[in-house]
Amino acid sequence: MILLFLFTNSGGGFKISKELLVNNKIRAKDVRVVGTEGEQLGIMQLEDALKLAREKNLDLVNVAPQAKPPVCRIMDFGKYKYEQSKREKEARKKQRSITVKEIKMRPNIEEHDLQVKVRNGLRFLSAGDKVKVSVIFRGRQITHPELGKKLCLQMAEELSEVSVVERPPKLEGRNMIMILAPK
Repeated sequence: MILLFLFTNSGGGFKISKELLVNNKIRAKDVRVVGTEGEQLGIMQLEDALKLAREKNLDLVNVAPQAKPPVCRIMDFGKYKYEQSKREKEARKKQRSITVKEIKMRPNIEEHDLQVKVRNGLRFLSAGDKVKVSVIFRGRQITHPELGKKLCLQMAEELSEVSVVERPPKLEGRNMIMILAPK
């Protein structure tokens, strides 16, 4: 099935709206008609196709407006829209947006504070979120990036049961960043 996408600028950005032409909104002279069971009824004039749809108490829906001639299907449009909205709702329910939670620390962090960060990382990962571990260097600390790398690898080791290293530790400016993803 092919849908017509119209781009409308509504304030903040462009929105895609799926508009199907139905019954008297179809402007073609001749249309290719598909029956309710998917059978080809052939090319006929729009008036004849509309009459055929009305006889069955159904709607004529333009499903492929860019085709030559446009393809129209005889169907119950209200039922089609309802089923479409049910499918979209089901798809939205199944998809889960993965957020990235950040854990920031310094290279001279104490052991207990590191364990608190590990527990937070464990909580984030078990909730299905990714964890971005940032080691922030200040002043002369940047001369010892190996301390940050050691800290990141220690964090990855302690969380290895519930996570995988998606991006190994890498120095970016004055921060060393590593990303952990849930298993």
